[in-house]
Amino acid sequence: MSQPPFPSPRLRRAMLAYRALWLLGMPLIIGYLLWRARRDRLYAAHMAQRFGLHRRRTAPHIWVHAVSLGELRSAVPLIRALLARGEHVVTTHFTPAGLREARNLFGPEIERGTLSACYVPFDDARAFRRFFRAFRPKYGLVMEIEFWPGMIMASRRFGVPLLLCNGQYPTRTFERDRTRHPLRAELVRGFAGVMVKSEMQAARFRKLGQVNVAITGEMRFEQAIPPHQTDAAAPVRRWLGAGRRPVITIASAIEGEDALYARTIADTLAAHDAAGTARPFFVYVPRAPERFDTVAGILTEAGLRLARRSAALDAHLAPMTGKAPQADVLLGDSMGEMYFYLAMADRVIVGGGFHPKGAHNVIEPLALRKPVLVGPHIWTIEYPAQEAIDAGVLRSLDDGDALTRALAPGAEWTVPQDRIERFFAAHAGAVDKTLTALPGLLRAAKE
Repeated sequence: MSQPPFPSPRLRRAMLAYRALWLLGMPLIIGYLLWRARRDRLYAAHMAQRFGLHRRRTAPHIWVHAVSLGELRSAVPLIRALLARGEHVVTTHFTPAGLREARNLFGPEIERGTLSACYVPFDDARAFRRFFRAFRPKYGLVMEIEFWPGMIMASRRFGVPLLLCNGQYPTRTFERDRTRHPLRAELVRGFAGVMVKSEMQAARFRKLGQVNVAITGEMRFEQAIPPHQTDAAAPVRRWLGAGRRPVITIASAIEGEDALYARTIADTLAAHDAAGTARPFFVYVPRAPERFDTVAGILTEAGLRLARRSAALDAHLAPMTGKAPQADVLLGDSMGEMYFYLAMADRVIVGGGFHPKGAHNVIEPLALRKPVLVGPHIWTIEYPAQEAIDAGVLRSLDDGDALTRALAPGAEWTVPQDRIERFFAAHAGAVDKTLTALPGLLRAAKE
């Protein structure tokens, strides 16, 4: 059955209203960025990039859009593979966290001029036209699930094939868009093609009318692990007096979960004291840097002794003093050091899952062969969460009480290393699959 023309008349009318809203709302958007700059000055920096203004490059680029830190990390193996093939790459980001990490990871490539990292243009055709003139993208890759209407329509208008990469359509978002937001669902057909994580995801995109689909897996299985972070973990763990104690890292805790985790930590410590067993040591890593001080206050108010990474360790993750602070919790108040915090752990609790917003990335702790606990809300990570549960390397817990029981004396949960090794081997190869799929998708998009 032939597909109706894209965009539909209804979507065309909606785009006119969308462009008008962007124009009228521009002062508010700029004001929002300036307001956010009170805590992170990079929000207000490079404002010209938000309007698509760049010097023109001589070589065509491959454009990778990774809105923030998580999306960039999933894209890193692919970006490195493209650079190894001799391609020039431009990465775009909305948040300072993504831009800062790109500059940290690709400093030599930026210096050589083979990679540019910048802010994504405002979602307006004129801004994207300037951006396209500067970088002349061969094609664009949008990481994960980013449906920017202006970006999609401008790419089609100016002849830049735009593909969704490492894509997913979480259950709640899919059902909401399919039943209540049909115009957003229609935007799926605006992509030149989509590369998705699993057959279930492919079926969802096909159901919304996208026929140019490839199943390429999950790129986070390909992420490089920084050795200086993992090497630093054991010495710091011993310095903190946790060398022989169980260490539990709570990674990517989001707003709305902190009270639950603070109560769980306090109850767990009390239970181990009553049982006469070694007190666990906790590492607590909030999701967003602007929450560091708030989280510190919540943990302190819960009666927990707190050490902050920023005050205890230097830039090389070495102790700044000979004597360690007396602490129950190390607060991970830094960015880009997640593998250090994970490497310290015997078990990892991944945040987000005890909040309806949904759980975050479970692949990073599994990459370090750490068993993972997560809350009940795993709709955001359906793949690979269900596969990890089936493989016995991930446990999803119903609520905070179940989490407290899982951390109680005698409830230690261990997973054989070879089980996690087999799980990883079964899900590897996403970068190669993506590079293999791209030529066919691009050819099909031209037909």
